Amino acid sequence: METNLKKKRVFSGIQPTGQIHIGNYVGALSLWVENQDQYDNIFCIVDLHSLTIPEKVKPDYLRRKVKEAAALYLACGIDPDKSTIFIQSQVTQHAELAWLLNCVTPMGWLERMTQFKSKAESLETVGTGLFDYPVLMAADILLYKTDYVPVGEDQKQHIEITRDIAQRFNHMYGEVFKIPEELMRKSGARIMGFDDPESKMSKSIGEVKKRHSIGLLDPPDTVKDTIMKATTDSNRELRFEYASPGVKNMLVLYEALTGKSREEIEKHFENSNYGTLKKELIDVVVETLKPIQARFEEIIREETYLNNILKEGRERATEIAGDTLDIVKRSMGLSL
Repeated sequence: METNLKKKRVFSGIQPTGQIHIGNYVGALSLWVENQDQYDNIFCIVDLHSLTIPEKVKPDYLRRKVKEAAALYLACGIDPDKSTIFIQSQVTQHAELAWLLNCVTPMGWLERMTQFKSKAESLETVGTGLFDYPVLMAADILLYKTDYVPVGEDQKQHIEITRDIAQRFNHMYGEVFKIPEELMRKSGARIMGFDDPESKMSKSIGEVKKRHSIGLLDPPDTVKDTIMKATTDSNRELRFEYASPGVKNMLVLYEALTGKSREEIEKHFENSNYGTLKKELIDVVVETLKPIQARFEEIIREETYLNNILKEGRERATEIAGDTLDIVKRSMGLSL
């Protein structure tokens, strides 16, 4: 794999469980591909995070989804010669650093995390892993001396707590960790559900509820059905500022996938209604997914090819993570 020590490093990951959807592509995967030549990229399949609600994740299902996620990373355009791709659970330093960071992280910081609160409300029993997952996320990022973390608007709190944990650790034990910065995407970082444009598109909801999201492996008929039945209202305004939430969501997705400016889009749809927008968006989404799906089918059949890429990624990730963890342990007095 080509590396350039002068390049800034980016770390990011997606949970393999649920349905990887068009919102993940726009807000994460396409950004990763776009920046491959600019940064030293480390992309992780964060399967340990998938276990925070273990009742919902069966072993065979998790194994299948991890393989599928790896193939989708590559199918979307991640180049293993430019980027490191690996499975989180295969690099044991993630779990070890998470424990060490637990020891310096105040519980009050975790209690304030809004995503924990919202997920915990729907569960009868809340596991420690769900409460504690921001610390594992901090370990994921800090292990790789990360400069930038691509985040959506709703994930800013996670990068903030990572920075807080790193700064607290550095204050206690010396300047060990690099303080990461967020890498924001101007448009499309937050695609909403087609059935509920007030809520972010969800991988878990999309797997069990029709017409909530568009999966990257969905056939054209499913794409058409989801968009044609997307929530709209009587407001037929096709301008970003004045459109209803459902229409604006489709405009934002159209903007992200076509690369056109908002001015161009508003002029294009100036004398149209949202039925026209839906039909054009269907074409854009189907054409975006077509090459991804074709490449995915090739990769998923080439198990040796996929395993070799993940093995090489694991080896590079382990080397970097091991160096960082050695420094952390020495600073804490854990190495003789």
